[in-house]
Amino acid sequence: MALIVLVILVVMFLMSAIRILNEYERGVIFRLGRLIATKGPGLIILIPGIDKMRKVSLQLITHDVPPQDVITKDNVSVKVNAVVYFRVMDPNKAIVEVENFFIATSQLAQTTLRSVCGQNELDELLYNREKINNHLQEILDKQTDPWGIKVTTVEIKHIDLPQEMQRAMAKQAEAERERRAKVISAEGEFQAATRLSQASEILSKNPMSLQLRYLQTLTEISTENNSTMIFPLPIDLLSPFLHEKK
Repeated sequence: MALIVLVILVVMFLMSAIRILNEYERGVIFRLGRLIATKGPGLIILIPGIDKMRKVSLQLITHDVPPQDVITKDNVSVKVNAVVYFRVMDPNKAIVEVENFFIATSQLAQTTLRSVCGQNELDELLYNREKINNHLQEILDKQTDPWGIKVTTVEIKHIDLPQEMQRAMAKQAEAERERRAKVISAEGEFQAATRLSQASEILSKNPMSLQLRYLQTLTEISTENNSTMIFPLPIDLLSPFLHEKK
């Protein structure tokens, strides 16, 4: 009977003393309240009742920042949300220096997103996202470094504009497209006029070329249309032949 009790006690001791950590996990060990080491991965042996372990994952964490109400520098009210990628680099600091590193990083990301976006105009938020993303990443990484956290990437996901602002931007885009179409049309007219001017200069230097062009036009019209058409015959067309007879 005593042997059975002893075996049970040994099994209970081993169950409470042995821990197994995965490759991506680390165990922060406290002995009587004092931080003694960070162990793992693999088999960890603790002293029951004396040692306590806090498990920390070293995997990359993806956190969606909830939509934040932001007033831009040009006084436009928008909603902005983002995603933050970070990981624990120092498990000791992540446990000792901050109560809950995940909540702390999340709250810091929200306040920083509002602050940075509020310092930019709406056009900069829409068209310079990469610059703003880098700025957010630098600020968050610097502020979370004392917690043993590394912020690798921050990406603005969506900017929700008011309905009236969306309509105004649509009108602006339509006006811009019309302006470009008119510019392209004007450039085409200018190029055509330039070419015609050059052609007229070339033809004016050689009247025979103009007459040949006239005959070529008549040939093209007669080929495409079978109906009878009457054209006036310029006297200039016959003058070379008349001069030859004389």
